[in-house]
Amino acid sequence: MIASDRKQDRKTRERDKYAKKKSSLANRYGLDYMIRFLFIGRRSVRAFIIPLLSIVLGLLVWQWLTQTHADVILDFSNIPSPLHVYKSFLNVVVTKAYWKDIYWSLYRIALAFTIGSIVGVSIGVALGYSTVLRLIVAQYIEIMRPIPAIAWVPMAILLWPTTEQSIVFITFLGAVFPIVLNTWDGVKRVPVELVKAARSLGANRISVLFHVVVPYAIPNITVGMALGMGAAWFALLAGEMISGRYGIGYFTWESYQLIQYGNIIVGMLTIGILSSITSGAIYLLKRKIVPWSE
Repeated sequence: MIASDRKQDRKTRERDKYAKKKSSLANRYGLDYMIRFLFIGRRSVRAFIIPLLSIVLGLLVWQWLTQTHADVILDFSNIPSPLHVYKSFLNVVVTKAYWKDIYWSLYRIALAFTIGSIVGVSIGVALGYSTVLRLIVAQYIEIMRPIPAIAWVPMAILLWPTTEQSIVFITFLGAVFPIVLNTWDGVKRVPVELVKAARSLGANRISVLFHVVVPYAIPNITVGMALGMGAAWFALLAGEMISGRYGIGYFTWESYQLIQYGNIIVGMLTIGILSSITSGAIYLLKRKIVPWSE
């Protein structure tokens, strides 16, 4: 028994000695850095190649469906091909009207989302922190929240004196409810122990709110803001299509009325790209503010 233990210890020492020697050789010739570089590079290439191949495959399928005029469940006979959409984009991108529409949509989104974030975070924190206020306000939120943005268009036109204000109001409604609900949920998730610990150290309700509750709820708040950004774009397009005179939503609807099918998809892709960029910016901001939540 003792002899076998000694033999096992000798094998372990020899293996450790060999590993150290191998590691020293790798460090001497820079092999470990090369291996790390190749491994990280392989992951980076895979993260780039797979999405690229997915996009190329999607474009090829789209091209095939339009060329063959496929009509199985969905009718592709009037859908423009990717090449047609690309040509339409080249024609549109050089016009001032296209960039003017982008400017107006971004302006409305920025204004409505800023107001929606301030109002949504304030209401969400108040609902999570005050039982009395929650009993007064919560039912109104639950009733108004499911109403789609397009249903607010007639009421917005009646409420506001100008079309521009009504579009911003509709966009605000799209953004505010996801922010309210996620902020409310984040405040409710604050551990009671943290609040009690802060109160035991002499903090009052206001100090607990701003130094414990709100910082703890920031991950939920940023998720709500990202969701609210996507909902705001949806609401904005509904307002621009019905009552707007500028904006990407108006551009898309006008293209449909003028039977410019290529421009319709250009407008749709523009909406998707702008929405992805603005939502992605919020997630990047979240990583900077609360990196531990990832």
